[in-house]
Amino acid sequence: MACFRGRDITGVINTSEVTVVFDKSDVVHVKKDIERRIGSRVILETNKGRHKSVINEGVIANVYPSIFTIQLAENDGGMRKLSFSYTDVLTNSVEITLAE
Repeated sequence: MACFRGRDITGVINTSEVTVVFDKSDVVHVKKDIERRIGSRVILETNKGRHKSVINEGVIANVYPSIFTIQLAENDGGMRKLSFSYTDVLTNSVEITLAE
């Protein structure tokens, strides 16, 4: 049994795969945490694979049943929105840090 963000999860290890089962309450917990911070400035680190990551700064814009959106300010004065699922946060594909 492994511990992930203070919650117990179960994992099954096969030859080359790891299957992790998340409890539905974990997703609900992440959604509520993000929902409480709508309008907050955050720093996103998005894992793009093969030791590549992209860092953006934006504002949590909206929360939907399966995704949340982050609004980014572009250098040319425009705005751009990115969307992520709550499981992206649980699987560490996206790390969110509150900006100071």
